[in-house]
Amino acid sequence: MVAGEASGDLLAGLLLQGLKARWPALQAGGIGGAVMGRQGFDAWWPSEKLSVRGYVEVLRHYREIAGIRDRLRQRLLQERPDAFIGVDAPDFNLDLEAGLRSEGIRTVHFICPSVWAWRPERIEKIRRSADHVLCIFPFEPELLARHGIGATYVGHPLASVIPVEPDRLAARRSLGLPDQAEIVAILPGSRRSEVQYLARRFFEAAVQMKARRPGLIFVVPAVPTLRESIASHARAAGLDEVLIVEGRSHEVLAACDVTLIASGTATLEAALFKRPMVIGYNMHWLSWIIMRRKQLQPWVGLPNILSQAFVVPELLQDAATPQALADATLAWLDDPARVQAVQARFTDMHHLLRRDTAQLATDAIEKVLEG
Repeated sequence: MVAGEASGDLLAGLLLQGLKARWPALQAGGIGGAVMGRQGFDAWWPSEKLSVRGYVEVLRHYREIAGIRDRLRQRLLQERPDAFIGVDAPDFNLDLEAGLRSEGIRTVHFICPSVWAWRPERIEKIRRSADHVLCIFPFEPELLARHGIGATYVGHPLASVIPVEPDRLAARRSLGLPDQAEIVAILPGSRRSEVQYLARRFFEAAVQMKARRPGLIFVVPAVPTLRESIASHARAAGLDEVLIVEGRSHEVLAACDVTLIASGTATLEAALFKRPMVIGYNMHWLSWIIMRRKQLQPWVGLPNILSQAFVVPELLQDAATPQALADATLAWLDDPARVQAVQARFTDMHHLLRRDTAQLATDAIEKVLEG
């Protein structure tokens, strides 16, 4: 298995629970993180090695990442596992899967690359690479079937983990936060490159919010390896009062009233916690130009893509100014009716995505193994 970042580690960890329930003697190794490790996964490299986003950023780390993939391919071809499961990280995994599949190793890709949103040319690569694709959104298997790719809708694992009605009070007490305060969760991303481009402007927005609403409390769930970097950005922005906790992103999302959040899987988690949000993103200018040319839909945030509408604001690249981010975030706190409407929409989304993912995925993988 290969999971390339914090969100992939979480998804792979949930999948491993189902696999080990079906096959208690299962052995799994490859690239993974702490959540997979708690399921007995043998991480030959940590998932953080692959946590790079953006064309320019990837180029800077290309030699190291390509070297890891080559060594991993050689090891897998020697050990001949029953199956290889690539979890997200399509730029890394699809090429690896293609090489393994050509040598007779069965391959499964967990999470269909978002060919319906951007980079449609990936569909041919998926066909070459994966014996089967496990899809987390209900419209994906039909799309893949049109191109002769076997796929199964397994639901989104997080929809089964996150309660339909989160306990805000319990989360606040667990984090030591006041019961009645207005709380803003700030999530500047789980990759170092995201923190580099987003944290400062997110925290500058928080300073502006604090000036206009002095009672606000800001909480940041941080990947442990990025905690000091995040704290440094907060200090540089002049945000003196902020609670930074290691991990615990689900508790933070459950506890907050609104979140200022980087585009990515975390936005879907926020939606499953029924939290209004402002999605922000910024990257190297050249990466941005390339990405925009390959984009097929007007939305980048998963809650908006699934809704096919701008149900939450997206402030991207030059639009993601501290002033605009602050204004959009505070607007949620001033409009309870709007909050209730988006919460109802997110509840419907939660029920749509909630399936027994671990069992459905394990059933599909078992069929692949049986040939």
